[in-house]
Amino acid sequence: MAKALENQLALVTGASRGIGAATAIALAAAGAHVVLTARTAKDLEAVEETIFDAGGSATIAPLDMTQTDSIARLASAVGERWQALDVLVLNAGMLGTLAAVPAIDPKEFAQVLTLNVSAQVAMIQAFDAMLRKAPAAKVIGVTSSVGRNPRAYWGAYGASKAAFETLIGAYGDETSEISGIRTAILDPGATRTKMRARAYPGEAPESVKPPEVVAERIAALAIAGFPAGHRERVG
Repeated sequence: MAKALENQLALVTGASRGIGAATAIALAAAGAHVVLTARTAKDLEAVEETIFDAGGSATIAPLDMTQTDSIARLASAVGERWQALDVLVLNAGMLGTLAAVPAIDPKEFAQVLTLNVSAQVAMIQAFDAMLRKAPAAKVIGVTSSVGRNPRAYWGAYGASKAAFETLIGAYGDETSEISGIRTAILDPGATRTKMRARAYPGEAPESVKPPEVVAERIAALAIAGFPAGHRERVG
């Protein structure tokens, strides 16, 4: 895969840790210049340093995606420096508190929907023009199995992922015949992340795969491409 993405621009949300960080590193290793976004600048700087040390290139862009005006500012800044966006990985998300549906806290549910749904729409809207300028843009949304298969106590998070998947799929259907944009939904499966540790506090971390496994699959999709509406789960 070495340098297969040379001269391409990728943007990864939630890139400060876990799957997002590993994906940014993998895309940079394949030659892409990667824009790293997340809330915590210090963590982004650590990922950026890892990329630089390996001979790659990256730019950090700390932002809170729940502030949709910050997404518009990011798109404006990126658009001033680059013409097209070749790869967009929508990875950022919020788990929220696992609770029975009658016990869901309305305020927290609104926060989950803001980040997992509204902010994702804002990202697509803000970067649509740059994606259309790429000869074969890939938009990869990181989801969860609970978005399609409801599970007790996962109602809030699952609902947000169901909405997220619908929006990604609709965008792909709208653009596949009139542009080079292709969208994919990727379910990472059980992966060693802080979010999973919160959801399964008694689970031994070493019993599930590291985020690098998922990252390599995302990088492979970015390199090889995929048909419109592609969906897969990483085992």
